[in-house]
Amino acid sequence: MIFMFALGAALHADRVRILVVEDERRLAELLSDGLTREGFAVDLAHDGREGLWMATEQPYDVVVLDVMLPELNGYEVCARLREAGVWTPILMLTAMDGEYDEAEALDTGADDYLTKPFSYVVLLARLRALVRRGLRERPTVLTVGDLRVDPAGLRCSRGDVLIALTPKEFAILHCLARRAGEVVPKSELLARAWDFAYDGDSNVVEVYISALRRKIDKPFGRTTLSTVRGAGYRLEA
Repeated sequence: MIFMFALGAALHADRVRILVVEDERRLAELLSDGLTREGFAVDLAHDGREGLWMATEQPYDVVVLDVMLPELNGYEVCARLREAGVWTPILMLTAMDGEYDEAEALDTGADDYLTKPFSYVVLLARLRALVRRGLRERPTVLTVGDLRVDPAGLRCSRGDVLIALTPKEFAILHCLARRAGEVVPKSELLARAWDFAYDGDSNVVEVYISALRRKIDKPFGRTTLSTVRGAGYRLEA
């Protein structure tokens, strides 16, 4: 990796603080040296547990987080930070290249994603974009009666009882909660929980709806998730 490009912008009096969590020490040192020359203040962590502690205890403007880490992987670190209410922008780095890896990174709370080997110029551009964006606001917790859906923490609860959901179940429930009281077509749920190019059996939605009823309704004696035949599904208080 060759560090030969500059930001081309005047540095602020207050240096931007970046935490790089990367277990490949040579890459970590190269990133640290290059970013330091660009005017950033850089701290390094070489495993997930150390990175989690540093990102929780110190204020950073951006965290550069590798996925494949010892102790805790990047997905776990990202999810725990968001659960702890740490909303520092996160750029995830990974050697894995695939849409599901990218989706998992974003679903666990990352703000951006870069696949190794990456262009240093692109890395800098994305860091600048995250710095400009700053701390994002915590997404609103959706409340439907006593059912709470937290899209930031990927948590669901009814009253004081936490309900464990799979990522697909949560995606479907989130979509329904955003439009509580309205009929949501099956096609929209497919697009939200899978993608627009999904060409499998659309009846898979019914399977997940049934699973949701067993988790959010049946144990609590409720019937809030209903099927509107020929139209879709509705979540009511």
